[in-house]
Amino acid sequence: MTQHAPFAETAAGADVGRQLAQLREVLALVRQIAGRSEPAVTAEAALNHAARASAAYADALPVAQRRFDALIAETAAWAAAGVDALTRSGGPPPAAARLAEELSIAIEELERLLRL
Repeated sequence: MTQHAPFAETAAGADVGRQLAQLREVLALVRQIAGRSEPAVTAEAALNHAARASAAYADALPVAQRRFDALIAETAAWAAAGVDALTRSGGPPPAAARLAEELSIAIEELERLLRL
């Protein structure tokens, strides 16, 4: 069995930038399993994106913050379950590609909520 670092359990709204960065790392891993490569993101670009996300969350209306919190928790849970299933099954590329597609859509929705 393969061990994966669990998504950080954080209070609602805590370190939004880090949470989104973790989802992006999972997306990159799943794309790699699917046999799809993508250009590497520089550490500076990742930090800038995380800072913008955290600032946008702080500026968002409370209803948008609550929706974001619920959606990121849900996304993190099913992404972790998906990665676990992929690693247990040997990661068939079509399944990984489908998970990557759904994760990408979820990340886009999270960013749309923050108006990034």
